[in-house]
Amino acid sequence: MNYTEKGSKLYLFSIVLVAVIGGLLFGYDTAVISGADKGLQAFFMGASDFAYTDTVHGITSSSALIGCIIGSALSGLFASNLGRKNSLFIAGVLFFLSALGSYNPEFLFFDYGVPSYSLLVAFNFYRVLGGIGVGLASAICPMYIAEIAPSNIRGTLVSWNQFAIIFGQLVVYFVNFLILGENSNPVIKAVEGVNQILNPEAAAWTTEIGWRLMFVSEAVPAGLFALLVLFVPETPRYLAMSGKDEKALQVLSRINGLAQAKVILAQIKATAEEKTEKLFTYGWMVIFIGIMLSVFQQAVGINAVLYFAPRIFETMGMGNPMVQTVIMGIINILFTLLAVFTVEKWGRKPLLISGSIGMAIGAFGVALCNVVAGLPPMLAVVSIMVYSASFMFSWGPICWVLIAEIFPNTIRGAAVAIAVAFQWIFNFIVSSTFVPMYNMSLGDMGDKFGHMFAYGLYGIICVVAALFVWKLVPETKGKTLEDMTKLWQDRKNKK
Repeated sequence: MNYTEKGSKLYLFSIVLVAVIGGLLFGYDTAVISGADKGLQAFFMGASDFAYTDTVHGITSSSALIGCIIGSALSGLFASNLGRKNSLFIAGVLFFLSALGSYNPEFLFFDYGVPSYSLLVAFNFYRVLGGIGVGLASAICPMYIAEIAPSNIRGTLVSWNQFAIIFGQLVVYFVNFLILGENSNPVIKAVEGVNQILNPEAAAWTTEIGWRLMFVSEAVPAGLFALLVLFVPETPRYLAMSGKDEKALQVLSRINGLAQAKVILAQIKATAEEKTEKLFTYGWMVIFIGIMLSVFQQAVGINAVLYFAPRIFETMGMGNPMVQTVIMGIINILFTLLAVFTVEKWGRKPLLISGSIGMAIGAFGVALCNVVAGLPPMLAVVSIMVYSASFMFSWGPICWVLIAEIFPNTIRGAAVAIAVAFQWIFNFIVSSTFVPMYNMSLGDMGDKFGHMFAYGLYGIICVVAALFVWKLVPETKGKTLEDMTKLWQDRKNKK
């Protein structure tokens, strides 16, 4: 074996760059629905064998999240048995197949362009397939980065994964905007309780082909990711836990230099008897905190905004909702960078607590705009931006950092899988209930009641999330992954 006396940051960053493309695909795949939403709905409203209601559309728009639950639940099994690298390759292949299948769900079995219940099932199958890829990538990308990065920059590098997720969403907002071009999105309104397309001729291109092009655009970054993953190494921690100490030392030496690599390998070996440790070896609290971090990241409602942004801005009276969506994407990028550059300086908990408070202010601001008549629409738009930006420097990146850091080595694979599975379960709950909840009507308020209720609920959850972090979540800044084993063992022994 050839060991490197001096570590290379260029080598480290090149590996991390490949891994974060998985995060980009995560963002791309989950947010592509924001542009395809109306065209897809109009297409399946043309089916003659079933009624495509708001509830059915909510489930269809969120069907990829069912795959995310499956993928994240299986991620521990994949990561432990196939390795982190091979699992990421499988995720890339699933992204690629999903993009092609969502573009042409009629492939082999159905007549092109003829909507039906069976075709809807086929479309959802391909979206679930991509969701499994997202679920794998969402758990394993931050795990891969955390296991390969030096402890002093681990939080920053894992935060880049969240940056890639948000960047992927921004990219797909731009791609959707460019694909739509001068064409019109369908205008869909309920007439006597039944949804109707008010501009079918103007929106014909979007209904027939526009949404398909949005989905297939993902095939390009997905194919690139699957190819590049073949060239990155397996993580040293997985190699060491698999008895491949020499390969682990080789990778560690290229990153940290040989002297430091030997120290790190010794620490890994001291805590890496993965197969002999049960999930609750360190007590139930560490698992509970990991799960609740995931639950709160979704329960605050952010993905209802990210997935349905054009629809929300349209109800606020904005002229071109796709433009506001792109602007929101740019703001999200900037505030994610704030977290990337401050997470090692300020710590994880202060960012989470301040972000929760900012989100609550933004959510309550949107709710207020739907209660008090005469307030300018721009106030609601600004409130949405504050809400979204606050998430991007807090719960967005920091939740992933903590999930990658907080668990002891010996249970990390299984614990991360459980935590991320809960994240996708609540993502699905929030995303599939948003459209029906947002459109709820009550008396003279009409559907403004639904708008107020949704954001009022999200604001209350943000306040509870801040209290949870303050009371229960440990600070992990500056700690090695091996330190977490001692922290949780000490907490268990004190009880």
